[in-house]
Amino acid sequence: MASVAPSLPPPLPPIPVTVVTGFLGAGKTTLLRGLVQRRQSRRLALLINEFGEVAIDGDLLRAEGDAQGHVQIQDFAHGLIAYGDDEHFVPAMLALAARRAQIDHVLIETSGLALPSAVMEVLQSPELAPHFVLDATLAVVDTPLLLEEAFASGDAVRDATAQLFRQQLECADVVVLNKIDGMEEAPLLQAEETVRALAPNVRFLELAYGARLDIRLALGLRLHQAGSTVHHHYTPVAMPGERATVAADQWRFNGHAHSGLGAHSHGMSTHKHFHEQDPGWQSFTLRSQTAQEPEALRRAVVAVALDQPILRTKGFIATGEGSTQLLQAVRARAVVAGAQGGTSAGRSELVFIGYHPSRARVAQLLSSLTGTDWI
Repeated sequence: MASVAPSLPPPLPPIPVTVVTGFLGAGKTTLLRGLVQRRQSRRLALLINEFGEVAIDGDLLRAEGDAQGHVQIQDFAHGLIAYGDDEHFVPAMLALAARRAQIDHVLIETSGLALPSAVMEVLQSPELAPHFVLDATLAVVDTPLLLEEAFASGDAVRDATAQLFRQQLECADVVVLNKIDGMEEAPLLQAEETVRALAPNVRFLELAYGARLDIRLALGLRLHQAGSTVHHHYTPVAMPGERATVAADQWRFNGHAHSGLGAHSHGMSTHKHFHEQDPGWQSFTLRSQTAQEPEALRRAVVAVALDQPILRTKGFIATGEGSTQLLQAVRARAVVAGAQGGTSAGRSELVFIGYHPSRARVAQLLSSLTGTDWI
């Protein structure tokens, strides 16, 4: 009698991966915090890539952690993730694959100075392709800066910014218009037209009021899963204002309806290029052991951004009162708010990112304007 081979359980499907990209200060981390809060029963793994020696964003997301351990966060604060000299990304992903039964979805936040195509390329490698599948790539946009033409060409800083911003959009499946609270319909449509002009192959545009994105519009899109049927949900978009009403032309906000993109094929072949990091982009960290007055430091950071080509500043402030404040700045727009965790007691840390900035000049200005030592 012939023996019957034991039946093996079906292999687990690959883990879906969502890549979140966007230029410096677009609000990627805040958007991810919202997704973590509204993840429902999903078990998430987050890989956070920062262009700096101090991992600020990972600490912020860790503050949203859950007691059950259903959200795993790993920092990559040692360069651009998945680029040629990165030796950490593949081992980290393989470690996640080994825990496949405990992970439903992976989210990767790339540095604001990186292209998501590097991650996409490595996801297709023989090492990772059996374990992961790209779900979608989201590009988060600072809509006010877009409307101010901050991403238009001009001097050397603007040219470098415009090139990188455009390339990030070109890699995206979904563009998320962020920081739109209080905007009327006209500027929103102008922002969409600008995005479409820069990257006509983007599939969908979404609106993130309050930096919040519907979980259905971010996870489980399956845009790169062979043979899958994509279901995309839209909710009516209400315009802000005292007499807010639902916009009459909802189709304008539906990515399917633009430029015949409903049948558009956005294959991975468009993502196989690598972006050579512009050496002009620099990041450095300044620290102070002296207690800071948050508003005075905020004003000093604004003055620094007006003096130097600083595009992004973020960090934790030690006030000397046992509390920690978070400082976030995009160019000369800076805000300070309460934060959990972050810095060592009595020490403040700020990460500055810019295009050919002078570290010595920034330290001198910060020390002079706050009356404290920053080194």
